[in-house]
Amino acid sequence: MEDLFKDHIPLLRPWLGQEEVQAATEVIMSGWISQGSRVAEFENAVTKYLGAKYAVATNSCTSALHLGMQLSGIKNGDEVICPSFTCMATANAIHHAGATPVFADINPQTYNLDFDAVSASITPRTRGIALVHQIGLPANLDAFAKLAKDHNLVLIEDAACSFGATYKGKRIGSHGSTICFSFHPRKMITTGEGGMLITDNAELAETARVLRSAGASISDLERHKAKGVLVQKYANVGYNFRMTDIQAAIGLVQLGKIGEMLEQRARQAQRYNEALAQIEEIDPPYVPEYATHAYSSYLIRLRPKATVGRDKLICEMAARGISCRVGIQPLHLEPYYLQRFAKMSFPNTEEAARNTMFLPIYPGLTEEEQNRIITALETILARSR
Repeated sequence: MEDLFKDHIPLLRPWLGQEEVQAATEVIMSGWISQGSRVAEFENAVTKYLGAKYAVATNSCTSALHLGMQLSGIKNGDEVICPSFTCMATANAIHHAGATPVFADINPQTYNLDFDAVSASITPRTRGIALVHQIGLPANLDAFAKLAKDHNLVLIEDAACSFGATYKGKRIGSHGSTICFSFHPRKMITTGEGGMLITDNAELAETARVLRSAGASISDLERHKAKGVLVQKYANVGYNFRMTDIQAAIGLVQLGKIGEMLEQRARQAQRYNEALAQIEEIDPPYVPEYATHAYSSYLIRLRPKATVGRDKLICEMAARGISCRVGIQPLHLEPYYLQRFAKMSFPNTEEAARNTMFLPIYPGLTEEEQNRIITALETILARSR
């Protein structure tokens, strides 16, 4: 098979190998490839890793967020506060639960929700806060948990990008609130597509398992194993949000590599930090004392004194065989919301969207490749002075 990345440094590359091939092959050859015992094994392994109680695997983080919001009481007519500086999936899940997303500005250092902006956005219709732990960096969880409690709001954590990150020494996912992860190839570990809902609420977890499988009272695997007649009942209108055993088998292998993945990303981030400290046009990522960054992405900001614009810099890097990408695009400026809502302004979000960009970071990125990236940045910026 042709190497699509030969002589080119991609923005990311999933860390997959023969172990994942073998795990998937074993499931395929077993004859049971849909949701079954491997999914349950993956769920148990994730709860053990995180220090959580219950996990419900789904076909995406969007589905997990949808279930988490629906089962936490979010309903038609409610408002849920979320950042505009996030993936469309965060707002999509709010819509799927029947509620309306209310955007709030971000903290310019962390790129996570700004506490004061969220506080000012609470109205009598507010029912929840979707707290996104963006680009691998946990938000100030204690502050937002207290805010939610003080106003009797649901707190849902969108940790799609932050599997393996820690808040005050504990892994994100172990703090008791409802939280959702993604296993898309751009995330920390991958199952191709997939997600997971984490909760300490046994009833919520059990209902989520029913709803993800069309609302059936028993799983396909239970029915298949039955000796005799076993008929499922449907007491709820459910969804097809199931993960397959093929995906879960890959996820189990990936989970076994998470320690090494986190270490590699941390080393790469430190190497970037040290080099970029010498480039006055660039701000490296900020990490508050309460957090350990997972570095699912490495987001830099061009300072006002930068001698080349962000978009030109990305094009110049691409010309050197290095893929970078613009930072997160604000949802409030997307066509859907421009048509639906009055035009809104979030200064920190819009400034970040104009001046931030992602550099390549992923397990397997070599020191030589990183040096090439850093040299390219230095050369382009110096030449433009």
